[in-house]
Amino acid sequence: MNFAVLTIFPRMFAPFWEHGIVRRAIERGRITAQAIDIREFAAGRHRVTDDRPYGGGCGMVMKPEPLAAAIRATRGQGPYSHTVLLSPQGRVFDQETAATLAGAQGLIFVCGRYEGIDERVCRREIDLEISIGDFVLTGGELAAMVVMDAVTRLIPGTLGGEESAARDSFAQGLLEHAHYTRPPVFEGEAVPEVLRGGDHQAIAQWRHESALIRTLLKRRDLLDGYPLAREDLEIIRKWVREIESVIEA
Repeated sequence: MNFAVLTIFPRMFAPFWEHGIVRRAIERGRITAQAIDIREFAAGRHRVTDDRPYGGGCGMVMKPEPLAAAIRATRGQGPYSHTVLLSPQGRVFDQETAATLAGAQGLIFVCGRYEGIDERVCRREIDLEISIGDFVLTGGELAAMVVMDAVTRLIPGTLGGEESAARDSFAQGLLEHAHYTRPPVFEGEAVPEVLRGGDHQAIAQWRHESALIRTLLKRRDLLDGYPLAREDLEIIRKWVREIESVIEA
């Protein structure tokens, strides 16, 4: 996987690429990554990349010439499958989108600034607009890092275990189950006995129940599209009965 980020602040990305799973993925040759300064494609002594919007209004807009030139030059280095604009107007990023992008040969990320980029560049050069949530950032750089992090961990060979990504939250439609580690008792609270017993079937059942209940409590909306099996419904009914017994007591 090849990552290229077009930005007016390329130095923001070196610390991101030098740590954690992303760093290991680069060292193992699973991904390549480069940050390209859009200003290098701007004309004039001052390398200006923004200008006032037509029609008036506050703020500035990124000029089309340097941005289009940067995208086209980067594409020529290939292979890159998609050019992605990080924008609050884009499709909200989720695990399904991350999995789709993980199958690409390469991704070019365009980090907008100011009020946004010239619409003509959007129409001509952008394949996909992505938002990381319904809020506005000062630029697309942090959003690009979020997307790259999520995509990188889905690329085979980047995680410690090949099944790790498959068991993540959202991968199977539910949030991930609760996790515990040593010590066995912390401030009076013990690790569930089933996790210490060595019965793998019982552990798998406990983890599924934990995932189901956590999803019900924290992200009820995810269950609307989840195909609940008969066993899942029984888990929920059992939990409801336990709550009712607490209320009655």
